[in-house]
Amino acid sequence: MEHTKVALVTGAGSGIGRCVAEQLAHAGWRLALVGRREATLEATAAVIGERSADAPELLITPADVADAAQARSAVEIAHTQWGRLDALVNCAGVAPLASIDETDEDLLYQTFAVNTFGPAVTIARAWPIFREQGSGCIVNVSSLASVDPFPGFFVYAASKSAVESLTRSAVREGAEFGVRAFSVAFGAVETPMLRALFSPRELPASKTMTAAAAAHVVTDCVLGRRDDENGSVIVVSGPA
Repeated sequence: MEHTKVALVTGAGSGIGRCVAEQLAHAGWRLALVGRREATLEATAAVIGERSADAPELLITPADVADAAQARSAVEIAHTQWGRLDALVNCAGVAPLASIDETDEDLLYQTFAVNTFGPAVTIARAWPIFREQGSGCIVNVSSLASVDPFPGFFVYAASKSAVESLTRSAVREGAEFGVRAFSVAFGAVETPMLRALFSPRELPASKTMTAAAAAHVVTDCVLGRRDDENGSVIVVSGPA
């Protein structure tokens, strides 16, 4: 019997995360929408409902992935709801713009807590589920900053490099029971987070890619269309 597949998407309230949720919903997946603000998750659910006459089941799960207990709980809630978890998409992120001499311990911790520790906790909690199922997919949203850090991305770039390491470990350890894992390192993507850092004058929209185009790369990984790149960092640097 074919089971309806389930994905948990963090950062689902806006940007790439919202677009990934829309695209997986269109493909018929059940979705656990995870983010800090319930209102933005409700907005994502509303968009999905408006664009699909036969929208799949959605589970709205407010959670701050920087809090390990909340990150673990989000995975547990999704698994309890549907009895399975087929994909974990880590889109939640923060991108502070701070020079090295402006970097303090709080900034270090806050950035790594969201960008690195959050994905690590969700992956670790999903791990026994994937093992029992004999399958699972992880997609970690990274950044071109991991290989070409823009000045001011000292901490951000490091946190994304660490996420890419998580991906490599997941593929190595999970190969025996069917885990696929990908990092997708994007350049400038047109999102609220980007515009909080750079004005259109500093970074014109013509030099960014749309959130929907970025999400298509992530969705293709989940749906098995990029399995030849399993375990790799997929670099998407330009607009599309």
